[in-house]
Amino acid sequence: MNPMPELAPMLKQLRLSGILDSLEDRNKQAIGKKMSYTEFLSLLISDEVARREQKKFSLRLRRAAFRSHKTLDQFDFSFNPNINAPLIQELITGRFIDEKVAVLIVGPCGTGKSHIAQAIGHAAVRQGHDVLFTSQSQLLGNLHAARATDTYERRFQSLVRIPLLIIDDFGLKPLRPPHDEDFHDLVAERYERGATVLTSNLDFAEWGDAFPNQLLGAATLDRLRHGAYRVVLDGKSYRSPRPMDSRIDSKTKVGK
Repeated sequence: MNPMPELAPMLKQLRLSGILDSLEDRNKQAIGKKMSYTEFLSLLISDEVARREQKKFSLRLRRAAFRSHKTLDQFDFSFNPNINAPLIQELITGRFIDEKVAVLIVGPCGTGKSHIAQAIGHAAVRQGHDVLFTSQSQLLGNLHAARATDTYERRFQSLVRIPLLIIDDFGLKPLRPPHDEDFHDLVAERYERGATVLTSNLDFAEWGDAFPNQLLGAATLDRLRHGAYRVVLDGKSYRSPRPMDSRIDSKTKVGK
């Protein structure tokens, strides 16, 4: 008697319908290798656990909203050998997330700030942490829009609770009221409650210039800097333009 038709609805009722994907193959494997009932059951449960973990990972990855799939093994440390590779390798472990401190990454355009920030985020997702990657402009724009639809508090609290918040391009645009207050409030609420990664083209000494209210800026940066890891990326830009094709160059000259 084939029990498969009866098993399907019961597994669905128990929310174990994923087992159906591998049940037939595992059954053949169990018969061929003369497995015990417990060995067969262990295989099926392991399959279900793996499916659920993969589903959770995919959901965390989608919610993180990374711009691209940037990982550390894709980063060329040899291009700029002065980069502190051991520190970045340490950050990839995610221990700073448990410490609930900030990682502050600075450097000129094209030196890999966003790449490293996203690599840290990808590693955190694999480690089971919820992550959000956003730019300063996008973050504050979304909060401003939420205020207009009376959903500000809900959106704000969701940002406070996320274990790792990655804010790209801090200080690229000056903070204007009420955005500077929103940014301060978010940093203050996350202080010692969640980990934050910030990237910026500004030197650390220039971060205060991003705030029109110097007192508010000092209070915000004081919280960010407390116990923070600092990563300085200095060197050549990875975005160096390709050499111009001589044919294109000659056409350009003719066109002139």
